[in-house]
Formats: sequence, structure tokens, C-alpha cells
Amino acid sequence: MLSFPNAKINIGLYVTGKRDDGYHTIESIFFPVPFTDVLEIIPSDSFFFESAGIPVTENPEDNLCVKAYRLFEEKFDLPPVSMFLLKNIPAGAGLGGGSSDAAFALKMLNNLFKLDLSVGQLGEYAAMLGSDCPFFVMNYPCYVFGRGELMEAVNVSLKGKYTVIVCPVIHINTAEAYRNIREYSKLNIPLPYLVQRDLEFWKESLQNDFENYAFGQYPVLARIKGYLYQKGAFFASMSGSGSSIFGIFDQKPELDFGGFKGGKSFLIWEGFVPG
Repeated sequence: MLSFPNAKINIGLYVTGKRDDGYHTIESIFFPVPFTDVLEIIPSDSFFFESAGIPVTENPEDNLCVKAYRLFEEKFDLPPVSMFLLKNIPAGAGLGGGSSDAAFALKMLNNLFKLDLSVGQLGEYAAMLGSDCPFFVMNYPCYVFGRGELMEAVNVSLKGKYTVIVCPVIHINTAEAYRNIREYSKLNIPLPYLVQRDLEFWKESLQNDFENYAFGQYPVLARIKGYLYQKGAFFASMSGSGSSIFGIFDQKPELDFGGFKGGKSFLIWEGFVPG
């Protein structure tokens, strides 16, 4: 069985407080994009995990695909499988690649072994693996809140728009990014309403609260965002806690990152986003 776990981008991301359990509360719009890994799961005589592409964790048991299997192995006494992961989505980029891999692994195991779990049940198991994982079970545009585990479908479309995601070779630690939030946001207008305004208003209406820290640590990220606007993006932002920067355009732009330090090593994904 083969699947293609996809990335997401954050259209607006606000850190709104900190809970008693130490988790922060957020508000964001998660939007799926067809920048994908490749995951294959097949029945096997013994458990096996192998990855290729961008290096992942050295210890297979630390990989979220393996953790997804172990969770269901314990709950449902699953037989062994072999798992093969082609990793294209970089870690530490704010694109949710690892969370997507985990959610897709759960969905594949559910189908492969006919567990008959509902979307809601899969979402509950996914939440045990990470806050972003339940989103990828549903995998449509959502307003995400709480610590990231609560979500509602939102009516936002980028149909016909061209998206560019720029991933410099910078890994931003999410916990460190949260520790450097100096002030919590309070939205006067609910985020689902803001994103339903005309797209040309997004630049002035939306922000990512992690940009102040990330741009201060890595000025090249601010340069990339400015460059995407210079090239005609109607909205550009960092995704998640970084370090990827995306721009949304009316048509394919002509881009050249040769003038950026390390620009030749940037990983670039671009294409039209369905829906």
C-alpha cells in the first residue's frame, strides 16, 4: 500500500497564551499543499523500517511512522509490516512533514488491516502522536486552535493560485521558538473571518507570531519573504515556527535565489494548489 503524505502551510499563526500544563494555545489556518513524502507499508514476517531522501532520525523507533505502528500494534495486536519512507519534506521547516507521515501511517494501517476506525477515532489516536497529527487525518483547510489539536473546517480556497515554498537549510527548534514569544496575541476579529476576506487584504491582516524571533536569529528568512513580495506575491509568510517561507502568487513567478547566501542549497517546492 502506497500513500503520499503532504505538507501544510500556516495562513496566519498566533500564539494566544500558555496553559497550566505548559502547552501554548494557538490560532491558525492549516492549509494542505501537494508537497509530499512517499510512504509504503506492506505485510511482512518481521517489522522493518527504512528511509531514503532527506535523513531522518538515526533510531527508527524515534520516527513518527514507527511510533504510529507501535501505537496500533499495542492497541490492536497488529502483525508485522515493512515500512519504506521517501522523505522529501524537510524537518524543522514548519511544514508538518513528520506529523503528516504519522497520520498517513495510521490511515494506511487502518485500511490495510480493516480496523474500521472512523475519522474521529483516527484523529484521537493521531493526537497521541503530536498536536499537528489530527489535521492530516482530515487533510482539508482548517481553523486550528487550542494547543493545535482542536480544529474546524474553514472555507478558504487558493484554487488557481501558484504557491512557492522556500526551505533554506535552517532548522528552528519549536520549543525554543515558543520560549522566545514575548507577548501573546489577542485577535479582535476571529481568524476564520479574516481569511475569508479578499486575498489582497491578507498581507495587512495576517501575521505569524514566530517571525520576530526567527527573523532576528536568521535575517535571510526576512530577505526571502521580502523577495517573494518583490516578485509579486500577494501574500508571503513563514510557515509554522519556521524555517520555510512561502509566497502565494496569481501566476508562476520568475525566481532566482543565486544572490542569497546559501541560496543554491535552498529546497524549493512550487506549483498550483488544488481547492
